[in-house]
Amino acid sequence: MTYDYIGGELELFAAASHWKSYLGSILKPHICGRVLEVGAGIGSNIPYLCNSKVSDWTSLEPDGELAAQISDRIQRGELPGSCRVQVGDLGSIEADAQYDAILYIDVLEHILEDSDELAAASRCLRSGGRLIVLAPAHQFLFSPFDAAIGHHRRYTKASLQRVGPGGCRLVASRMLDSIGFFASLANRVLLRSSSPSPRQILFWDTVLVPVSRIVDPCTGYRFGKSVVGVWRRD
Repeated sequence: MTYDYIGGELELFAAASHWKSYLGSILKPHICGRVLEVGAGIGSNIPYLCNSKVSDWTSLEPDGELAAQISDRIQRGELPGSCRVQVGDLGSIEADAQYDAILYIDVLEHILEDSDELAAASRCLRSGGRLIVLAPAHQFLFSPFDAAIGHHRRYTKASLQRVGPGGCRLVASRMLDSIGFFASLANRVLLRSSSPSPRQILFWDTVLVPVSRIVDPCTGYRFGKSVVGVWRRD
C-alpha cells in the first residue's frame, strides 16, 4: 500500500543531530545484519543508526515522493551503499523475507492497528532478531502538533509493552528525553502550537537534549517524552 504522508515535520527534525546521535547510542547495539526500517521518511535516521554490523538496510516508505528523496541521497553517496528503498508498507514485503532488525522510529503512533502491525512485523524476524520501536510518550501530552501530523496516540512504557507481539520477549524498555518532557508539557498547556518553530527545535536539540542525555541515566530511564521498546524473537 502507498499513500501521501500528511505530516510536514520530517525536514524540521532532520537537522536534530544531537537527538539522533543520542538515539543511535541507545539503539545501535540492537541493530545488525539485515535491517528493515518501516516508514523511513526521508532517511534522516539512517546515518545515525546504520553501523558496521549492518549488511543490508531496506528503507520501506509508503510515500513515493519521500522514498525518492532517500534514493537520491543514496545515489549522491550521502547514505551507505548497503541501503535500498522500497515503496510500500509492511504488506509490500516478500512473504518469505526475514530480517535481523525491524525498526519503527516515530512511526507506530501513525498506525491505527498498532498491535496487528507489530505482530505482522515479528513474523518477518529471524530467530534472535530485534523489533525496535521509538514512539512519543504520555497521552496527556497529545497536542495539536500530534493531531496535525497524523498521530493516533502517545504511549507509556506499559501501553507500548501491551501491544508487543507474541513469540517475542521484551529485552529493553526506556523513557528518553526527561528534560524535553517539560518543553512538550509547556507546548501542550501554554502554547498549543500545531507546529514547533525552527528556533524551538534548535533550542531543544542543542540545549535540552544534551542535558537529557546526562539526566536520563540518573532517573533509570523511567521518565521522558519518548519511549523505546525492544523485543527479541525467540
